[in-house]
Amino acid sequence: MKTSTAARAGQYAALLAYLVFLAFPFLWLVSTAFKPPRELGSLHPTWIPEDPTLANFRQAFDEQPLLRAASNSLLAALGAALIAVVIATPMAYVMARHRSRLTRAATGWVVVSQAFPFVLLIIPLFLVLKNLRLINSVPGLVMVYVVWSLPFALWMLAGYVRAVPVELEEAAAVDGAGRLRTLVSVTAPLLAPGIVATALFAFITAWNEFFFALVLLKTPEKQTLPVVLTHFIGAEGVADLGPLAAAAFLATLPSLVVFAVIQRRITGGMLAGAVKS
Repeated sequence: MKTSTAARAGQYAALLAYLVFLAFPFLWLVSTAFKPPRELGSLHPTWIPEDPTLANFRQAFDEQPLLRAASNSLLAALGAALIAVVIATPMAYVMARHRSRLTRAATGWVVVSQAFPFVLLIIPLFLVLKNLRLINSVPGLVMVYVVWSLPFALWMLAGYVRAVPVELEEAAAVDGAGRLRTLVSVTAPLLAPGIVATALFAFITAWNEFFFALVLLKTPEKQTLPVVLTHFIGAEGVADLGPLAAAAFLATLPSLVVFAVIQRRITGGMLAGAVKS
């Protein structure tokens, strides 16, 4: 009993240390965003600003078009998440339910494709988008994000499909439900948490992405938020720390809000549709 208690205490301690490790950069970012220039240059920094101010936020909005950049990022992230989920869901169902050499090879390719570096893909992607006249456009960037997130979305959703007992579908068929009715009334509700989790992954990946946006978007009117954040760093690498921290803090909020809103959906619907009414 003592050994079990000590092991559990050790697990909780390790979990707490990991949470502190994850939370430290964000908490320091929030603290920096509200500090005046005098405290930012202090040799003895403090966690809590002694004289908190909103001047950094005002300066950030005055110096850079954050709202326009945020709207571009939101459009690209939402478009990529929606399209990736719509494409990946039926493909993942086929890969999970109809096992063959072809589906196993496709699964292996999905895993291998995630190891490709960005630099290896950017030239062919640039040429394809150039021929389609989608360079320097948000729709072109959405296309790139869909292609980049689709393999992992397929892999994630295929795992959720395999977790749905096939006996439920067979029971619905015995009760007289057609294939479409079974998929809509039985399988889809059980896949809802997986679909939401996959959409969240695609959204956050697109929202935080920097490299493709930097290469493909040239005019300031089309640039996304991660690219605009680099404008707070001068030519000599000197960062305007206060406004940069304020803008970066605002850039993290959408991801946190999206996760807070849908996190119940991820766990809530796990057994939805499993009970016959």
